Amino acid sequence: MGKTGKYLYDILKITVGCGVLGIGFNLFLVPNDLNAGGLSGLAMILVRVLGGGSVGLFTAIMNLPLFALAIRKLSKRFFIGSLLGMILSTVFIDVFSVIPVPETEPLIGALYGGVICGAGLGLVFTTGVSTGGSDIVVRLLKLRYQHIPIGYITICFDAFVVVLSGIVFRNIEVALYSGVAVFLTGQVIDAVVYRFDYSKVALVITKEYDKVAKAISDELGRGVTFLHGEGSYTGVQTKVVLTAVRKQQLADLKRLVAENDPNAFVIVQEAHQVLGDGFSCYSKDAL
Repeated sequence: MGKTGKYLYDILKITVGCGVLGIGFNLFLVPNDLNAGGLSGLAMILVRVLGGGSVGLFTAIMNLPLFALAIRKLSKRFFIGSLLGMILSTVFIDVFSVIPVPETEPLIGALYGGVICGAGLGLVFTTGVSTGGSDIVVRLLKLRYQHIPIGYITICFDAFVVVLSGIVFRNIEVALYSGVAVFLTGQVIDAVVYRFDYSKVALVITKEYDKVAKAISDELGRGVTFLHGEGSYTGVQTKVVLTAVRKQQLADLKRLVAENDPNAFVIVQEAHQVLGDGFSCYSKDAL
C-alpha cells in the first residue's frame, strides 16, 4: 500500500470509528443519562445544567484551547488527524441523536455503550490520532508515561468526569453505571489498539538447534538468535534458539520444532510489542 493509499485507509478508519462512537453514545449512553467521560461527558453536564445546546457543539467549543496546545506539543500529522476526528465525532454525535433509541436498562446501556464507544475510539487510535478533547490530554500524558497503556490513562481521566457528574446530578446510581461504561471503554480501547500487535516469543532448547533454526528461517521467514545455554545438572554446553513470530505462525513453529526434534523443550510467552524487521517500527507517536 502506497503513502496515499495509507492516508485514505486511515481516513476511512477514522470516519468509521467516529461513526461507531456516535452510535454507541446516542443509542446506549445518552438515553440512560450515562456519562461518557472526557469532554463529551462534560458537554452532557453542560447541556443538562444550561437546559439547551447540543453535546457536539459544546464539545467542539471546549476543544479549541486543547488544539491550540496540541499544535505546539504534538506532530502535524496528529494535529490534522485529530482535528478531523474531532469534527467527525461531534458531527456524528449530533446527527445520530435523531435515531430512535431502544429502551434499555441502565446496566445494559453501560455495557453496550462502553463496548461500542471503546471500539470506535480504539479504531481511531490505531491510526495514531484521536478524536480531540480529553484524548489530546491523554496523548500528551502518554508521551511522558509511555509504559502505561493508553486505556488506563483514559479510565483515570474519565473517572474524574464521572465523579463530577454524580456530584452535579446528585445521583450516585447513574455515576456508578457511568463508571462501568468508562471502564469498559478503556478496556476495549486497549484491546483494539494493542491486541492485534501481540506476537509470541519462543525459546527452544534442543540438540537439533541448527535444523530448527534453519526450518524457522526457511519456512516461517523469521530471524533466529542463538543464546548460550548450559545444563545445570549435566554441565553440557548447548545453544538455545530464540525467535519471535506472529500469533498465527505459532502452530507452524511448534510443528517445525516437533518434526526436527520431538524431545525439544519449548517455552512460549507473550510479546506485547516486537519492533524490528518484519514487525512494527519504532515511532515517537506510537501508542
